[in-house]
Amino acid sequence: MSKVILNISMSLDGFIAGSNDNQQQPLGDNGDILQAWMFSGEETSRTNPFFKLSSIDKNIFDSAAEETGAMIVGRRTYDIVNGWGGSHPLENVPVFVLTHSIPDSPPEGTTPFTFITDGVEQAVKQAKQAAGSKDISVGTASVAQQCIELGLLDGLDLHIAPVLLGRGIRLFDYIGEESVMLKSTEVIEGTCVIHVKYDVLR
Repeated sequence: MSKVILNISMSLDGFIAGSNDNQQQPLGDNGDILQAWMFSGEETSRTNPFFKLSSIDKNIFDSAAEETGAMIVGRRTYDIVNGWGGSHPLENVPVFVLTHSIPDSPPEGTTPFTFITDGVEQAVKQAKQAAGSKDISVGTASVAQQCIELGLLDGLDLHIAPVLLGRGIRLFDYIGEESVMLKSTEVIEGTCVIHVKYDVLR
């Protein structure tokens, strides 16, 4: 059965982007270090040759990519990266964009985009239908926070970079009033990153 998994790189102090994120610097001030592990080796990703990783990081990256059947992102992220030019790095994986309004002319490419205007629960429902037996990957803070608050998230795959950014976009600012219990299932040290997996306990 498919699961909804938050898969994201972050700083040790909980930021997924630095300040002043925009189309020129999507990860904000000093934010590139958060994803440096994707370019810190000599081995080419099986799923996208753009990424050059260490052996350990490559296995983690590719395994997650191959298990992903759909993605959910927020409109702000979509706009900052200009819809990935129509082709998300996980090629051919459908991307569901949570938004208040549908853009007039999304860029054309290999990625099928669906724009969801009636809430994150509908986005999760449609993403699960598209993903089949594979997982749904959540890749933005706003969507992750909504999924956590509504009890829609099944797991967290966090890639923790060795940096304290101090400011920027926080991952867990707005998750509701209730505590969220987690179970650690995996910790692996990569190159310039610690990979940590948790199950969300209901």
